[in-house]
Parts: sequence; C-alpha cells; structure tokens
Amino acid sequence: MKSILVTGGAGFIGSNFVPYFLEKYSEYKIINLDKLTYAGDITNLKEVENSDRYELVKGDICNRELVQYLFEKYDIKGVFHFAAESHVDNSISGPEVFIQTNVNGTFTLLDVARQYWMDSPFKYKDGYEGCRFHHISTDEVYGTLGETGLFKEDTPYAPNSPYSSSKAGSDLIVRAYYHTYGMNVTTSNCSNNYGPKQHNEKLIPTIIRKALAGENIPIYGDGKNIRDWLYVLDHCIGIDLAYHKGIAGETYNIGGRNERDNLFIVNYICSILDEKKPKADSSSYKDLITFVQDRAGHDRRYAIDATKIENQLGWKASENFESGIVLTVDWYLKKNNI
Repeated sequence: MKSILVTGGAGFIGSNFVPYFLEKYSEYKIINLDKLTYAGDITNLKEVENSDRYELVKGDICNRELVQYLFEKYDIKGVFHFAAESHVDNSISGPEVFIQTNVNGTFTLLDVARQYWMDSPFKYKDGYEGCRFHHISTDEVYGTLGETGLFKEDTPYAPNSPYSSSKAGSDLIVRAYYHTYGMNVTTSNCSNNYGPKQHNEKLIPTIIRKALAGENIPIYGDGKNIRDWLYVLDHCIGIDLAYHKGIAGETYNIGGRNERDNLFIVNYICSILDEKKPKADSSSYKDLITFVQDRAGHDRRYAIDATKIENQLGWKASENFESGIVLTVDWYLKKNNI
C-alpha cells in the first residue's frame, strides 16, 4: 500500500478527486490534509469516511512540523496539492492569507517532500525514485484574453488579482524545484470547474441557490465575461493522467473547450430550473436576474488550449457544458431535497 498526501481534499475539486481516486486504485491510501476553513466541508467526503484507505487530518499546509510528521508517519510517496485560497473576491478584500497559504504553503510542502524523498539535488533516496508532487493550479495565472486566442502552456504569466498572483507564485516555486533540485513535479492549470460539491459562493451554485430561494440572482457588470467551463470529474481524470503519465517538469492545461459567458450560464440554468422545478406562479426564474457593479480587476475572458494533454496523455472531456450542467443542477436539487 502506497500512502499519498492530498492537500485540501475537503474542498470542491479535492472532494470529487478523493472518492474517484480511491475507487480507481486499490493500491493507494490517501491522507487528506485540510485546514477545514469555510471552503472545506467534511460532509463532502461521506462516501469515503469509513474507508480503511482514507484518513483525514485537520491542519495547515503552512505548518512545517505537521507536514514533516505526516511524511514520516505515513511514509508519503506522492502528493496531490489542491489546497489553496481560491475565492477572488476574498483576495481583493483580504489578500494576505492568499499569499500565506498559496505561496508559503506550497513552498512548505515542496521543501518537506524534497528533503524526505531526496538525498541531494537530482538524487532520490533508494525506494523513493518514483515519488511525484503534482500541483493543481488555474488558468487565471495567464491573465485575460481578447475576443480570440487560447491560453497555452507557454503563454506568459500575467495575473491580475491577488488570488491569481499568489497561484502564479506557487507555480513558479514548483518550477524552481524541478530545475534547481531535479524534483519530480508536474503542474496542471485548469479552466473554471463546476459540478457537485462546489462552494455556495461560486457563480453556478449562487445562481441555483438564489433562484430556488426566489432571491435576486446577481451578475457582475454586463454579464459578458467569458469562461471555459470544465466538469469537475473530467478535471479529476486529467489530474490522474498528469500524475501517472505526465513528464516530470511539464505543465498540462486542462480545459473543457466550453466557452460560455455569464449571461448564457444564468439563462441556461434558469431554463433548466423552469422545467425541473417550475415556480408556483409559472413565471421564469430569469425574472430574478439582476446586474450588479462589476468586480475590481475582473478579467474579461479565459479559454484554455487542452491540445497537449489530449494528444500526449489521451485526455478528453466527457461532458460538454449542456450535459454537465444538468448533472450539476440535479445534484443540487437532490442535496436540498427538492
């Protein structure tokens, strides 16, 4: 049995990844290190909480003594690093914690792993040669796009928010540990995820929650901001492939090839709800759509070119937005017993 450290496994993407990974691989045990802030929810992991191949540890990735203890206690031989402060609005109002967690936390994890797995630069200890550190990042590190073009792995970094800047910093530290120490690292930068277990503050859960409550659905600015939407389980499969088949030191962009603007998103979800849970007065949920002041530094468009992971590792998104969003709405309706 090989012990793997997953950080932030109680968050949105992590809590989808952990059950997927445990079901697919019987030879791994997962140690989930999560601070359980407002973004982490242990109820997201009910399906694995009684597994003898899963253990939850409440703690901070910035706590070096704790991270060292976990490596030694469980003989950690791989890392999936999900843990991050990720809500852009919060990074605008309180940026310090984003630097602390996303930059310093990533450094702590990398440095402990390096010292535990390696004797010296470019020399792994006997029995640890296959140990890998996979870092999960975001397309926001690339900045914003015009009406055309796609983010590629060699697109220059141009982050525009404290959140994306902190993630860019963490990406570069991972890169440095490959080039300086020969550490076996891979990185994946993803487009906007959606699906089950996402935090209520994010766009799609907010639309569903506000609509069902009969409240105004807030949309920033003119609603024309465009994102490339990726169903979370498709992302988990991409992370798995990058970890097991990716080349050390490489970055893989994982995107759904599903560009949609926020106006389309909110109108489409309202249409689904009109059909699945019609309002008592027969009016449309679309009547609740309200435009609010735009967010500071709001990037206009993100879109990822996933050609590299598709061609080199054989990954392809199973869900398009129209199929994935129905699965997502159904999950939230079931969650709320509606």
